[in-house]
Amino acid sequence: MAERTEITFPSGDAHCAAYLYRPGAAADGDVPCVVMAHGFSATRDDRLPAYAERFADAGLAVLLFDYRHFGASGGTPRQLLDVGRQHDDYRAAIAHARALDGVDPERIALWGTSFSGGHVVVVAAGDPRIAAVVAQAPFADGIPTVKLMSPKNVARMTVDGLRDRLGALAGRPPYLIPAVAPAGGYAAMTAPEAVPGFDAITAGDSRWENAFAARLALTMALYRPTRFAADIKAPLLLCVCDADQTTPAAPAVKMAEKAPRGEVVHYPIGHFEIYLGDAFETTVADQTAFLRRELLPA
Repeated sequence: MAERTEITFPSGDAHCAAYLYRPGAAADGDVPCVVMAHGFSATRDDRLPAYAERFADAGLAVLLFDYRHFGASGGTPRQLLDVGRQHDDYRAAIAHARALDGVDPERIALWGTSFSGGHVVVVAAGDPRIAAVVAQAPFADGIPTVKLMSPKNVARMTVDGLRDRLGALAGRPPYLIPAVAPAGGYAAMTAPEAVPGFDAITAGDSRWENAFAARLALTMALYRPTRFAADIKAPLLLCVCDADQTTPAAPAVKMAEKAPRGEVVHYPIGHFEIYLGDAFETTVADQTAFLRRELLPA
């Protein structure tokens, strides 16, 4: 059985809280490590331990962390969702993993889901030492993703984003808006799958808060991880949910096509179904097989 410990590591102006999983079976030498974080506003406890446990049982170490400003990590103000800072948190987690006793620094893999499915592509493109990448239901391109939002919500989020940005310049706390709301409501995610999906993955002792600093709305459409796919040296597995109402499937497929060593697995499910039940069992088995193939060659 895998062993899990609580650790922290420095990132910029704060510390990130993390779970470190080590394989239960005696390892022959240093082992690979998978570095993981969640997507848009979610935290490390929101169904990600289920993945980490499977990877650890397969002989891999796992470093599963919360970004600064979220969950158990430090960083003020709270709920600040800054893409560049989250990329830096991934880089800090990679550096920490590479320095761990018992971890092979040349066999570090990245795993991301939804918003972080885009992060891992960008970060891996800038780090040729990354050995493998898994992107699950990824945010591949901000333009088609923003097009899924109602024009009314886009306009309101833009106004709120300006309000938050100007408030930050004046030293005021962030102006927060919801991450998720029912269809017809006001939030970043309002697809019919969004509220039940978050309810399912945050059940239990979650630190998730349904809020993020509105300034992200000013740049979300400009975040286009697919532009970095061609620069990834590592093998890239794209797990695409064909019925995804939250992050469109087509840009994720194009991202895999651009990656020199990209491959796609399709699932006939929505964005949040991949975390639970039979869909989870299928996808985590596919991901584990991919990681073992790339990180634990016979």
